[in-house]
Amino acid sequence: MSDILVYVLHYEGKLNKNSLGAVSEGARLAAELGGQCHAVVVGSDDLTDALCATVGDWGATKCFRAKGPEGLAQPVVDVMAKVIDDNGHAYALFGGGLLGFEIGAGLAARKHAGVTMEVTAVRAENGELIAERPILQDSQISESRYRGGLGVIIARLNAFEPKQTGGTAEVVDVDVEYSPWSTRATMIGRGEQRGEDINIEDADVLIAGGRGLGAAEGFKLAEDLAAAMGGAVAATRAVVDAGWYPYSTQIGQTGKTVAPKLYLAAGISGAIQHKVGMQGSENIVAINKDANAPIFEFCDLGIVGDLNKILPKLTEAVKAKKAG
Repeated sequence: MSDILVYVLHYEGKLNKNSLGAVSEGARLAAELGGQCHAVVVGSDDLTDALCATVGDWGATKCFRAKGPEGLAQPVVDVMAKVIDDNGHAYALFGGGLLGFEIGAGLAARKHAGVTMEVTAVRAENGELIAERPILQDSQISESRYRGGLGVIIARLNAFEPKQTGGTAEVVDVDVEYSPWSTRATMIGRGEQRGEDINIEDADVLIAGGRGLGAAEGFKLAEDLAAAMGGAVAATRAVVDAGWYPYSTQIGQTGKTVAPKLYLAAGISGAIQHKVGMQGSENIVAINKDANAPIFEFCDLGIVGDLNKILPKLTEAVKAKKAG
């Protein structure tokens, strides 16, 4: 079998954009292997037949649906392991993000499968998939091939672009007996929903603030610019630990990984722990008064100066441009 199984995250009746990008990529790769792309979803009453069938619009021919707690990793591992056992999928593909990493790692351990994380590209060659992953601070590319019955591929966030092709997926209900440990956790709240209007993982423009903003009140400068540009606000771990901004906005090794079209870093030094969470951004602009800040070594445009003066002027300029 050369079929590919893709996990699709959802929330409040909407399918996750990053997951749909993985479905599109899975459909492309499965076609080259002579197989099919299938989706798997886990949730409750909001997973209607109509919603599940829409994954076909991104290339999936089947949508396996299981009733269970959404947003927790272990129940999804149980579901995916059963679907793979019953249907013989050759690969499991994830769109990235914290939950995708956790589920993919758990599935690989459960199935004794090879796994590659932070994948930025996948190609089909000689009837198998080869995953590409940047290494050594993105200076080199590592290639992974898979032995055995299953390969687990976990992409870097936003590595795959959703592409609608038209179509409807067959919805297949899955009856799963969850492992005892899979039901011990209870979802209290979804982190990205703590008062934020925009999920930073989906935003095309991110204005990220660090300790250089001086205090929690300093984030008003970032919020004003984000509003003018139609983007979202993100933060560093130091800022979150200080209580200046919510954890759901944290970027970095212990936060979220993002890849927007524009990442503007205001008052962020650019430590390696932060870099790993945003280095996939298409364009990186840094504003910092310290000319020796590490972020200037990998940004596309660096501005040495007082962000308290630069951000308001930039906001005014964006508003003026839109008004004109």
